[in-house]
Amino acid sequence: MTTAGDPAFSPWRHRFAVFTACCTLALIFVGGLVTSTGSGLAVPDWPLSYGMLMPPMVGGVFFEHGHRMVATFVGLLTTILAVWTARSEPRAGVRRLAWVALAAVVAQGILGGITVKFLLPTPVSVTHACLAQAFFCMTIALAYSTSREFLAGPSSDPDRAHVGPAAIVATAVVFLQLAVGAVMRHMGAGLAIRDFPLAQGRVIPAFDAPGVAVHFAHRVGAVLVLLAVVHLLLHAVRSRERRLIRTAAIALVLVVIQIGLGGATVLSSRAVVPTTAHVMVGAAVLGACWLSTLRAFRLLRRPQRLASGLHGTRVAVTS
Repeated sequence: MTTAGDPAFSPWRHRFAVFTACCTLALIFVGGLVTSTGSGLAVPDWPLSYGMLMPPMVGGVFFEHGHRMVATFVGLLTTILAVWTARSEPRAGVRRLAWVALAAVVAQGILGGITVKFLLPTPVSVTHACLAQAFFCMTIALAYSTSREFLAGPSSDPDRAHVGPAAIVATAVVFLQLAVGAVMRHMGAGLAIRDFPLAQGRVIPAFDAPGVAVHFAHRVGAVLVLLAVVHLLLHAVRSRERRLIRTAAIALVLVVIQIGLGGATVLSSRAVVPTTAHVMVGAAVLGACWLSTLRAFRLLRRPQRLASGLHGTRVAVTS
């Protein structure tokens, strides 16, 4: 029975949150297209494009202005979700998260404008890329916090397999790897090492050219990500929680695909398709590890040990 103040399952708000998260992943793909095609300065002004709301969609303008259009759409979705959440969500933590997500997407748009105005400065471009990943994680958290699974509450078993800490480590390692990848991409070091899987025909390259250190650090990071996700999957298997095993297994599959895309990016001399897919799949790996973290702390901890930020003391699920 639902009591006053209890969060009830809202299927349409949950679906809308999931849709927003999926559109955010698509936005990351479109943003990757801008970088992959070298279209970052195809439109020299901001917020308008050549002084127009809709310029001729030709050449690099198609990618850069298309990115702005998708970003505007995601911003609109986030605004709707924030207002909807503020009006119908009894949990203060979820309401705050919705407003933080809205602030993040606004900041992301401003960073995009600064990137154009100051001719793609690497620090701003890297910050823009990292904030995109953080915002994606916020949309996942909003979607999960409105799901039936979250509202149903944890199982009676504590996290004896330590899945939560393993998931946190995996998420942190993936985020750092994406940050290094953004530095490499925006400083133009994507082909500083032109062979794969070796580096200049060796296991460890000679650091005799600009960008080699950053590129090699990104390759080392890929190995660390693989180890962290395997570690997560092993702990998930020990927990015997099928939902955690499934999410961790998906993360591992995505990591394998990501490593293959990284090799294809190098061997194809940064062809647009593998390079852009590499950006998107990297975000998907982060999303899977972050969802594993949220699930581990929600499903396996004892109810009395859970923080009350995102849920009430009593939770009711209604159809």
